Amino acid sequence: MTPKATRIVLVIAAFIVGVALFFAASLLIGGRAGPPPVAAIGGPFTLVDQDGNTFTDAQMKGKPYLVFFGFTHCPDVCPTTLFEVSEVMRALGDDANRAGALFISVDPERDTPAALKDYLSSFDQRVRGLTGDPAAIEATEKAYRVYAKKVPTQDGDYTMDHTAIVYLMDKDGRFVRPFDLKRKPEDAAAELRRYL
Repeated sequence: MTPKATRIVLVIAAFIVGVALFFAASLLIGGRAGPPPVAAIGGPFTLVDQDGNTFTDAQMKGKPYLVFFGFTHCPDVCPTTLFEVSEVMRALGDDANRAGALFISVDPERDTPAALKDYLSSFDQRVRGLTGDPAAIEATEKAYRVYAKKVPTQDGDYTMDHTAIVYLMDKDGRFVRPFDLKRKPEDAAAELRRYL
C-alpha cells in the first residue's frame, strides 16, 4: 500500500471511530438525562365564576380538583359529564369540601356568568363554572391542551366541538392524569380521596 493510500485509510478509519465515539457519548449522556420531559398541562388562569367574581387557579391550591371544558348549549356530553362529576362529589361525602370541580366554558360568547349559574343549578353546588373574555378562555384552553372550535349549524346558530377529557389536578395544581368517570361513583371518589 502506498503512503498516500495508507493516509486515506487512516483518515477514514479515524473518521469512523470519531463518529462511533460521538454516538456512544450521545447515548451515554442521553441515558443519564432520563426520559424526555412530558408537556405540562394546566397552569395559571384568571377567569370569572358563575357569581361574576374573578377566579384564579390559586384559589384551588391545597385541594385536588377536577377540570372539565364544555358549554351550556351542549346537548349530551357536557350534562352527562357534569352529572357524573356531581355523583363523585356526592360519593365523597364530607370530603367533598376538601376537593373541587371546575366547569370551564369553551363558549364565552354565550356562557355569561348568569348563564353558567342557571345551567349549573342542575348539578352539585360544589361544581364551579368559569367563563371569561375570549382571550382568557383561549389561553386557558391552550394551557390545558384543549381543542375547541365553533361549528356553524344549518339553522344559522352554532355548536362547539371540544375536548371532552376530565383532568385530575393535585393539591398543587399539577396535572395527574385524565380522570375516569366510567365506573361507580364510589370508586372514582376513592381515587380522588387519595389526593386529599
